Amino acid sequence: MSLKTPLGRVLGLGAAPGGSHHWWVQRLSAVALVPLTLWFVVALLALPDLGYATVHGWLAAPGHALPVALLVLSATYHAELGVAVVIEDYVSREAGRTATLVLARLAHVAVGAAALFAVLKVALGSAA
Repeated sequence: MSLKTPLGRVLGLGAAPGGSHHWWVQRLSAVALVPLTLWFVVALLALPDLGYATVHGWLAAPGHALPVALLVLSATYHAELGVAVVIEDYVSREAGRTATLVLARLAHVAVGAAALFAVLKVALGSAA
């Protein structure tokens, strides 16, 4: 006995044909976060102190701003994927689930954009 619909059997699709893509991008973003996070922690620990001027000067270097920007983008994307899974699993009503997913995505985009703007502003100086 199969739980697939006749169309699902013909197309070879399971219950959620897009689920494997979501799973893969979440794993890939996690893999990207490992070296970026390790680099970030080691780089900050190598600083003489964590004062504003020291960290600002460190982040102003182009060799540091790009990996931090990649870290911000990867972390916000990975977080959004994880939050979406939790919402899909635990919000039972369709309208509430859709609204919550949209709000969560907008919040993650806003946080990611603000963090990226801050990194660029420091990296490019006061011109940004």
